[in-house]
Amino acid sequence: MHRSPTTAEPARRQQARRQHARARLELHGAVAVVTGAASGMGLESARLLAARGAHLALVDRNGEALERLAAELRGDAASASLLVTTHVLDLADLDAISALPAEVLAAHGHVDVLLNCAGVSMLGRFEQLTLEEFRWVVDINLWGTVAMVQAFLPGLRERPAAHIANVASLYALGAPAGRVPYVTSKFAVRGFTDALRHELETTDVSVSAVYPGGVRTGIIHHARVAASVPPDVAARAASAQSALYRTTPVQAAERIVDGIERRRPRVFIGRDARLTDLVTRIAPVAYWSVMRGIVAKAGDTSASA
Repeated sequence: MHRSPTTAEPARRQQARRQHARARLELHGAVAVVTGAASGMGLESARLLAARGAHLALVDRNGEALERLAAELRGDAASASLLVTTHVLDLADLDAISALPAEVLAAHGHVDVLLNCAGVSMLGRFEQLTLEEFRWVVDINLWGTVAMVQAFLPGLRERPAAHIANVASLYALGAPAGRVPYVTSKFAVRGFTDALRHELETTDVSVSAVYPGGVRTGIIHHARVAASVPPDVAARAASAQSALYRTTPVQAAERIVDGIERRRPRVFIGRDARLTDLVTRIAPVAYWSVMRGIVAKAGDTSASA
């Protein structure tokens, strides 16, 4: 029996979504681009991707750390046969990002996975920040992610199965005081990633939004500080923030790589991320009365505290 196009099209879309959800991504022999690969979750995710047989294009602005990781992976018997390339790049440089796919493809031939782990933070309340300081965070966390996806998506679309994973944050679920630029950028990454997933739902490219809770990386201690915030005050706030971190980068990487392999749309890292997701959905305004007590010291950059 002939079905009208309006009837057949939704059926095809539903079938594509079902097949999309079932298909696991084969990492052995895949090529993965990892940003923020010089430290923290990016570094540990790169190690784990290599352990599962993926070739790697490592991206970071810290060239020395990238070379150390590449040398480690090339010297490991389990990953010695893998092709590992390093690409020194500042995610604030959009021209450099647009040129990166050609460089990666020249070395690897194709790309199957894009993992956007790189990110920065800024200490200081909104009224303590300049617009330039605010923009620096958004340029890297949001525009760097968007530009990487735009640069690599055409190549990913050509693969029989491909995946994009964008690291957002627990602070893309709940919005604490004292982290306005970071929260702004990560909520935007969340929205971008969800909308992109919907646009690509009938293609062979799946998309994950990753929500890490408190992961023991160096991001907060390497965060920039608003020029108006005294160094001792910034150090106090950073220490209070890092005291909340419970998950190790290795544990985070296991969740990230598992999410890529299983092509999960949302990946939560840590009990704190899962609880924040639940509480903010149940009480989208009142959740702050609970969250305030947990993060108050971490967001306090007033000299009188």
